[in-house]
Amino acid sequence: MPRPRKRLHGTAGQADKEGPAGKRTKTKNPGEAPTTVEKSSPQETSALKKCGNNASSYWLMKSEPESRLEKGVDVKFSIEDLQAQPKQTTCWDGVRNYQARNFLRAMKLGQEAFFYHSNCKEPGIAGLVKIVKEAYPDHTQFEKSNPHYDPSSKKDNPKWSMVDVQFVRMMKRFIPLAELRTHHQAHKATGGPLQHMALFTLQRLSVQPLTREEFDFILSLEEKEPS
Repeated sequence: MPRPRKRLHGTAGQADKEGPAGKRTKTKNPGEAPTTVEKSSPQETSALKKCGNNASSYWLMKSEPESRLEKGVDVKFSIEDLQAQPKQTTCWDGVRNYQARNFLRAMKLGQEAFFYHSNCKEPGIAGLVKIVKEAYPDHTQFEKSNPHYDPSSKKDNPKWSMVDVQFVRMMKRFIPLAELRTHHQAHKATGGPLQHMALFTLQRLSVQPLTREEFDFILSLEEKEPS
């Protein structure tokens, strides 16, 4: 059964960094995947090295919940769309950033991830999903009509991977980016659990690792009034 396509190029929309007024960065040829990894800032390089040295058991995965057409295909996908899927399960396809892909490949069966609404009026964490199938070749890289087609990828040596995720639950309340940013700024001064959160140090990536401390702190926000 055809599945809704997700807006998952691997880089986050600028809305996640700048708020609703920001714009998503696009390549000149959106139908073709980049052949080189984008340059990282020194802060991002340091954060990536830190992530690489610590295997993660928790994740944050971004998808865009508002309609936008790419090559005639509406690539929106929200937590509500996932909840409505057969068995509430879908493949997480379309990631076209090498580091985000590597994070997909590091995921293990049963691990949990926050489903994050990105590049929209109010970005933030909307729900929880779990990994129900570990990384395997992303079929969209071979489909010429797909917005995420990559002509440089070969079936005997595919560049891009995806995982299958399953809906776990909605968050008890939506956790907006603005609230997370407030805690991040405070924790940078106090040494709190969100001080190095990848959402702010690796904001371009649509797939990001979380520490247990970050995951648990964000879950605790569900029970509190918005700050």
